[in-house]
Amino acid sequence: MSEAYWQSVMQQGMDVPKDRPLDESTVELVEMLGHPNPRMREDLAYPLLTTWINNGTFDAVLSGLGDGIVPGLRYGLGHDGDMSVLRRSYSALMLAEIIGRDNNEHLMSADSVLDWGDHATAWYTREQDHRGWIPEQGWANAVAHGADLLAALARSRHFGRLELTVLLDVIADRVLTPTSYIWRHGEEDRLAYAVMTLLHRNALDPIIVEPWLARLGDGIKPPRTRGHLEAEWPPPAVRNTSSFLRALHLQLALGVQGRDDLRADAELFAEQPAHRADLLLAVLDQIRAEQPWLYRSTTRAKPFP
Repeated sequence: MSEAYWQSVMQQGMDVPKDRPLDESTVELVEMLGHPNPRMREDLAYPLLTTWINNGTFDAVLSGLGDGIVPGLRYGLGHDGDMSVLRRSYSALMLAEIIGRDNNEHLMSADSVLDWGDHATAWYTREQDHRGWIPEQGWANAVAHGADLLAALARSRHFGRLELTVLLDVIADRVLTPTSYIWRHGEEDRLAYAVMTLLHRNALDPIIVEPWLARLGDGIKPPRTRGHLEAEWPPPAVRNTSSFLRALHLQLALGVQGRDDLRADAELFAEQPAHRADLLLAVLDQIRAEQPWLYRSTTRAKPFP
């Protein structure tokens, strides 16, 4: 259908069109998630599908909708610099909305959500195109949208300690993997928020999280030799890892809040994560190791006599 047709749907309250079957409209809108014209992708396809998901239009077929979105994560995977990233990125964002609906309404089986989690993590660690904003095509934002998808999975009742640990490792893989891109559009904040969502589940003990933080810290330590280097330091992945650790420290220090449209978030984010004080110190230890000449060592207050 034409852009004018979908504009009219938007203007008439975003209701499902009555002049064609729902599955036909859905297939077309899903295809539009990869459209290079941001008006088609961001202003029409995404808000319409999101509205229909959240108002229950797809509740009876939510599993099928998610299964139909998942192939978009593989579309052109491995390419960098072309328009295929749009389909992958917006498929991730849409899958996050579908999982969010299940988190609210408890509609899905564990098998379906765990399967989507496998596809999501396989895509996220292999995504090579980290562009945020693309002139004329608008937002790509695969790293940020992938972080939103992991945060949705982290909220899922179907994800226990093992699955949450896998998500934590996937985030480290994503942050540490070499890339030519320096994140410039808040990707590190969205990834840190995904980690905070994991921590708020209170299923991961420091014995799991602190070695994970140490792995990130190892990734930002400067070379021991400060003389001749064969390449510029820090490379983009190190810069991104440093930014991510600082974002995580800030979110642990200030606290984060949940989303208004996710009912369980009020309880999930009501209190600070367990072991927050220990994790704050552990994050600071990794940040300090990046520039050991700069920061003072941690000192603890002496007890009163």
